[in-house]
Amino acid sequence: MAASRSVLPGFGITLGCTLAYLSLLVLIPLAGLFWKSASLGGAEFLAAVASPRALAAYRLSFGASFAAALVNAGFGLVLAWVLVRYRFPGRGIVDALVDLPFALPTAVAGITLTALFAKNGWLGQWLEPLGIFVAYTPLGVTVALVFIGIPFVVRTVQPVLEDLEPEIEEAAASLGASRFHTFRRVLFPAVWPALVTGFALAFARSVGEYGSVVFISGNMPLRTEIAPLLIVTELEQWNYAGATAIAAVLLVISFGLLLGINGLQRYGARRLAGGRAA
Repeated sequence: MAASRSVLPGFGITLGCTLAYLSLLVLIPLAGLFWKSASLGGAEFLAAVASPRALAAYRLSFGASFAAALVNAGFGLVLAWVLVRYRFPGRGIVDALVDLPFALPTAVAGITLTALFAKNGWLGQWLEPLGIFVAYTPLGVTVALVFIGIPFVVRTVQPVLEDLEPEIEEAAASLGASRFHTFRRVLFPAVWPALVTGFALAFARSVGEYGSVVFISGNMPLRTEIAPLLIVTELEQWNYAGATAIAAVLLVISFGLLLGINGLQRYGARRLAGGRAA
């Protein structure tokens, strides 16, 4: 039997192109990052990455990113469900607005959010009497990260919900299952892997966000300064080694968290496959 012909070249050529492309865009820049940070001595490296200012920036960046990703996971699932299951006037506009953070420059988003939530802004002037301060606070950082992260969850979960036939819910209801039971035992296991993926994408996007946060945060060291801004500040002070050291720590922590999230996603997918097989 003749060997099947493929449209693409052989494995050796494709693997070589893949490795070359990956090296130029990912491996070589990362190697340069760690090489530059390694130029610092052990004491200098610890002083750069474990200073009170750096630790406060890590806490704010990862804490706000995690909180924003959780909010996006919940509201993104609800929004995707509404867009898939219901037909209403203006649905096309709502669906298009979901992609607005993708098209809108992040600096414009940051300026707009600051104008809305400042003390004299359209929303801030009503929140201030209630004791809720958004602009120039960690809450403002979280709000900005929620804005830029919501499309990742919606666009990841939406195709999965579209593949779920409404007849599945009707069958569960005909067997006596309540709405909550149907969601917990039928719908949620099916969308769980996509939801975790959307959470991971939103989290990863938020950790490295700069443009939309730099305006609304106020950039106060030890209070509202995010890690990417601290890196830029170090670069402006010609402290390239210190900036790369902070970036390396940010990269390692982000990679570890994403690795754990991906492991959780695979575990959920295996459980779902096992439940279907049973």
